[in-house]
Amino acid sequence: MKGIAKSKAPYFFIAPTLILLVLFSLIPIAIALVISFTNMDLTGLGNYSAVKFIGIQNYLDVITDPTFIKAITNTLFYVVIGVPLVIICSLIIALLINSGKSRVFKVFRVVYYMPSITNVVAVAVVWGYLYNPSIGLLNFLLSKLHLGAVPWLTDPVMAKISLIVLALWRGIGLNMIIFIAAIQGIPKTYYEAAQLDGANRWQQLTNITLPMLRYAIFFVSITTMIGWLQFFEEPFIMTNGGPLDSTTSVSLFIYRNGFQLSNFGYAAAGSFVLFAVIIAITLLQFRMQNKETDY
Repeated sequence: MKGIAKSKAPYFFIAPTLILLVLFSLIPIAIALVISFTNMDLTGLGNYSAVKFIGIQNYLDVITDPTFIKAITNTLFYVVIGVPLVIICSLIIALLINSGKSRVFKVFRVVYYMPSITNVVAVAVVWGYLYNPSIGLLNFLLSKLHLGAVPWLTDPVMAKISLIVLALWRGIGLNMIIFIAAIQGIPKTYYEAAQLDGANRWQQLTNITLPMLRYAIFFVSITTMIGWLQFFEEPFIMTNGGPLDSTTSVSLFIYRNGFQLSNFGYAAAGSFVLFAVIIAITLLQFRMQNKETDY
């Protein structure tokens, strides 16, 4: 009996997690997939007999929708610019903080990490004042330098860049903590051997630190990429997708159609298109990751 209890014990521990996963993740995903092939809307919620199966029509409409295509373009803009900036800035800050010996650098960890745990609505309100064209701090500082005001949230291109800056500020902290943990996990003997061979700090960085961080960089790249492909809070709160849908992301497009326009089938189709894109990019990153090289 003891042997049977021991063999089943792991399943009892993971059962709560599996149950929650099935109830609140897998089942909703399956329901959303079914809805994506129907014309489900508010009428359908009240009368299921009004719901009709329309096949892949929602998917055909979504991928030809000009607003959705613009949302994809905007999202790719966020990803191409935002993801490398977050990774590079997080890594640089982690290296600088880890190299410091003073207690002040421990305070810097908290300072850089705090934005990532701060409520996004509160952050958006503060940054909204900073970006304000007439009373904002940023344009005030520019006026003191005798420079013209910048349309931070009213120009289509500048609005995207402004949102990227905000998201970059919020996203550095968590990745920085991951990089610091990975750096501190590198055996000190590697650096001692390199110093005996006469390697300077730059050579140690490029030949020891960065190669040993390849798995941490890969993990951060995957998670950051997925997060930016689902870019939602910043454009929703700061610009609501404007001006002229120039900051509308795919997630915001799905939210509008699902929760504002009540086109549930259409929104579900858009969400699965985004899901397919995320899976494809993630698998591509896995293929590009060289798992054979070791140091």
